Amino acid sequence: MRRLIFIISVLLASVNAMADGRSVTVATQFNEASITLDWSDDTLRWSASSMDIEIIAPSRLRMETSRGVWGEDVGEAKVERYSTEEYSGAIVEFDDFAVEIRAYEYSNLGVAYRFISKIEGDYTVTDELAEFTFGGEEVAWIPYTNFRPDATSDYATQFETSFENTYTKTTIKDIDPRRLIFTPIVVDCPNRNTGSLKVAIVESNLEEYPGMFLSNRDQDNIIDTEFAPVPDVVEQGGYNMLQGIVKSRKPYIAECSGKRTFPWRGLIISAYNSDIYLANNRLVWELADECRIKNPSWIKPGKVAWEWWNDWGLEGVDFEPGINNQTYKYYIDFASRYGIEYVILDEGWSVKGEADLYNVVPEIDIPELVAYGKKRGVGIILWAGYWALNRDIEGLCKHYSKMGVKGFKVDFMDRDDQEMVRFVYDLAEIAAKYKLLVDYHGIYKPTGLQRTYPNAINFEGVHGLETMKWLGREHDQITYDVTIPYIRGLAGPMDYTPGAMRNASREEYEPSYSRPMSQGTRCHQLAMYVAYNQPLAMLSDSPTEYEKEPEFTKFLATIPTTWDEWSAIDGEIGEYIVVRSEKEGNLYYAGLNGNTSREVTILFGCIGASPDNWHYGDIEIYSDKCDASTGYDYKRIETSGTRYVIGDNFPSELKIRMAPGGGFVIKTHIRSSEDMKRTKLKSRVN
Repeated sequence: MRRLIFIISVLLASVNAMADGRSVTVATQFNEASITLDWSDDTLRWSASSMDIEIIAPSRLRMETSRGVWGEDVGEAKVERYSTEEYSGAIVEFDDFAVEIRAYEYSNLGVAYRFISKIEGDYTVTDELAEFTFGGEEVAWIPYTNFRPDATSDYATQFETSFENTYTKTTIKDIDPRRLIFTPIVVDCPNRNTGSLKVAIVESNLEEYPGMFLSNRDQDNIIDTEFAPVPDVVEQGGYNMLQGIVKSRKPYIAECSGKRTFPWRGLIISAYNSDIYLANNRLVWELADECRIKNPSWIKPGKVAWEWWNDWGLEGVDFEPGINNQTYKYYIDFASRYGIEYVILDEGWSVKGEADLYNVVPEIDIPELVAYGKKRGVGIILWAGYWALNRDIEGLCKHYSKMGVKGFKVDFMDRDDQEMVRFVYDLAEIAAKYKLLVDYHGIYKPTGLQRTYPNAINFEGVHGLETMKWLGREHDQITYDVTIPYIRGLAGPMDYTPGAMRNASREEYEPSYSRPMSQGTRCHQLAMYVAYNQPLAMLSDSPTEYEKEPEFTKFLATIPTTWDEWSAIDGEIGEYIVVRSEKEGNLYYAGLNGNTSREVTILFGCIGASPDNWHYGDIEIYSDKCDASTGYDYKRIETSGTRYVIGDNFPSELKIRMAPGGGFVIKTHIRSSEDMKRTKLKSRVN
C-alpha cells in the first residue's frame, strides 16, 4: 500500500502560494494540452483543453468518504506547482485532502488528475464522482459490459464481467442508460479548428481501489463514473468452481487507512488530427508507480505454444492427444525446434471441480515436463483459476517456483472491485518474490501494474481470437482487430492470442470449437505479432498445423515480443494500422487491414545521412495475394546476402496492397550508422 510523502523534490518548480482566483491551470509548453481545477464557488470542477479549444467543459469531481465529502464546500487551498521534461503539474491542498493535476507533453499528450488523502486512521469511500462533460455532438467508441437481460439502471448485475466486448459507435447522448461501459473509450470531438480531435478516457495506478466504469444514465452530454462496492459475501462457484461469486456487497466502494493517493483519471489527446497519436500514447504507463522489483532482469518475455485454442489438436501422432505428458512433450519439442520460449499447460492439469492446484491429475507429471523442457530451452507456465490460486498464493508460488515452473496464467477473475484489485497486486508482488511471470486472463484492462511489477507480463480484457471458436459469421472480428490498437491498446499489453493457421474471409468463415479458424487472411494474423503489444505472445494453433508450413512458422517464431522502438506510422481507427518497430538491429513494419482493400506506400530514407548509410540486408516480405480469395494464401519475397542502398539497388518507397481483412510484415536487418538506426519511416494511403 503506497503512502504519499509530502516532500517537494528538487523537480518542484515553484513555492507554496494561495491559488489566484481559486483556479489553477497547468499546460504543456505549446498549450497542446491543459487542465484546469476550479473551486470558485466552493465546488471542485475540472476542465481540459487543447490549443485553447475546450474538450471537457467544467465537470464536477467529488469523493464521498466516512470522514466528509471531498469536493464540496472546499474553501481556501494551497498550491504547489512543479514541472519535469515530460509534464507540468500542481498539487492543490485543502484541509483533509488534495487534488493533483498534470499535463503531459509530446508522445504522451494528455491530462490527468487524482485525489490524495491527508487524513490519519481508517475510513471508507462511499462513492466517487468523476464527470466528463462534452459539447453534445460527440461520437464515441464504447465497450459495454456483458449484457444481461435483467440489467437495470442500478447496474448491480453488471459489475461482474469478463471485460470482453466489441465496440459500439454511438453519440454520447444515445448511450444505453441501462448499461455499464468499461474503459478505455475513445470520443471523437467535432468542430475543432484543426478538424476532428479524438480523446480517450483512461485510468492509471489502480491499487487498493475499484476500477472505473462509465455510464450515461441521464442520456445527456455528461459521461459519469460508477464503481463496484466492496464485496461482503463471496462464495466459490461459477465455471468449474473456479470463480468467486459475489452474493452481497457493502454500502461503500473502498476501505482505506491513512494518507494515500488514489487512481489517476486521465484524458489522452490525439495530436495533429491523426489517430496514430492515440495508438502511440503511453500515458497510462507514465502515470503508474515505478518498478518495485529490485532487479527485474530475470523477467523474460517470449512466445508460447498453447494448446487450449486448438483443443490439443495434434494430427498424425502415435499417441492419444490430450492432457497427458506425451502431448505436452510434443508441444515442447515443437517449441524447442522453433525457438519458442514457453509452453502453457492450460485447464485440465489439476483435478477439475476441486480448485486445488496441489492436486495434479495422474496423467500429468509436472517435474518431468519441467525437466524435459529445461533440456530443450523451453519453460513451463501453468494455468490457474482465480479461486484456486487465491487460496494459497504464497505456498503455490513457492512450490511451483522450486519445481522450476516459470509462471502462472490466472483466469476467471471477472471483477475489478477493491478485493479483486488487491488480489491482482498481491499476486504480482508474491510471484515476483519467487521470480514467476503472471499472465492475467479473464481480467480487467491493465492500469499500469505492468510498470510497477513488470512480471505482470500480459493481460486479457480483450475480445480476442478465442471467441472465434463459437461466434458466427455475422460477427465482424476484422473491424475489431483494427480498432483495438487505438482504444484497448492504450491501456497496455493485450493477451489477444493470435496465430490461426486456418484463415478465411467473413463469407467463408465458420465457427468450430476443435478446428477453429480466423476471419481475415494469414498475413492479417501474422501482422498482429508486430502491431499488438503482447510481451507473452501465444501461438494459438496446433503444432502440426504450423509444421505443415515450416518456412512461415520459422519467420513467425523469430518476431520479437518486445521492442527497442515501436510506433504506429499510419492508420485510422476501425480501418487499418501500419506500424514500424525495431529490435537489436532488425527493422520490422507491418500493416493490419480492415474490411476495405487498400494500398499503402512505405517511404524509406534518412534525412541528413549519406547514401552509404542508407542500406539494409536480408529482406523478407509476407503479404496478401492479389485476390486473397483464399484466406490462408500469401506471397513471400526474400533476398539475402546483398547490401541494399536506397536510390541505388533498393527503392525509396515500396507499395503494398492489403486485401480486405489482410495484412503484411516486412523484416530487414539494418546495417548502418546510428543515424540510420533512428530513421523514421512513414507511410501514406493512396
